[in-house]
Amino acid sequence: MARWIRFKVEGRIGFGTLDGERISVYEGDMFAKRALTGDQVALDAVEVLIPCDPTVMIGLWNNIASAAAEQGRTKPDEPLYFFKPPSCFLSPGGTIVRPKSHDGRIIFEAELGVVIGRRCVDVSESEVDDVIFGYTCVNDVTAPVVLRADDTFPQWCRSKSFDTFGPFGPVIATGVEPKTLRIQGLVDGELRQDYPASDLFYSPRDLVCRISRDVTLFAGDIISCGTASGTLTIESGATVEIVIEGIGTLSNSFA
Repeated sequence: MARWIRFKVEGRIGFGTLDGERISVYEGDMFAKRALTGDQVALDAVEVLIPCDPTVMIGLWNNIASAAAEQGRTKPDEPLYFFKPPSCFLSPGGTIVRPKSHDGRIIFEAELGVVIGRRCVDVSESEVDDVIFGYTCVNDVTAPVVLRADDTFPQWCRSKSFDTFGPFGPVIATGVEPKTLRIQGLVDGELRQDYPASDLFYSPRDLVCRISRDVTLFAGDIISCGTASGTLTIESGATVEIVIEGIGTLSNSFA
C-alpha cells in the first residue's frame, strides 16, 4: 500500500509517498510515468495540497442501505449522482467558508472517494481495478436549505458547489480493499457518523463501471460514494474530521 500526497514547499509543487512523517519525493506524473528522485522532505515542512486535480467530483445520493431504510427509501435502479466543480475543492487544513449568498444551515457529509487513474469509458468489471488508482477522504459540504429552496428545481449542484465546499485528501491510498473500510465523521472530536463501506448499495467498483457508461472519466477524477445518517449542522469555529482507517484524516475548520 502507498499513500500519495501533493505538497508545496519553497513555492514549488511536488508529490510523493507519505510514510509516517516523511515524504519520499517523485517526479513526473503521479498517474502515469513517475520516478523516485531520492529526495525526502518532512511533512511538517510542507503545505499539504489536495492530492490530485480532478476535472470533476461526482457525488452519490441514496447509496447507503442503512440510511435508506431509516428514511423509507429503497435501492435505486441506477446510481443517483450530481457534479461538484473544481472551483469548490479545498485542501486539507483549509477553511470552509460560508457563502455570501446563504445564511442558512451548512452540513458536513463524511464519504469515501474513489480516485480514477486514467481516462476511461464504459469500464467492464474485468478492467475496473486497472482504472481505479486509489481512495481518499471526502467531505461533501452541503447547504440543504438551498437544495430544496425552489419547489420546481432541486438545486443539487448549487447547494454542494459553493467555493470551499469540496474538501478531500490528505492522501490517495492505493492497494486497499474498499469493502473493508470504515468511514467516520467527527465534529470537534465528537463522533457523528460511523459506517462501513460494505453498506453501500453500489460499491466503488460498481460505481466506476456504471457511471463510466454515460460519463467519460479522467485521471484524478473523484467519485464520492455517498453518506450515512448523522450529518450535522456545522457551527462557526468548528473543526470537522473525516477519518478512514488505512487512508487518513481529513481535517477542516468552518468560518
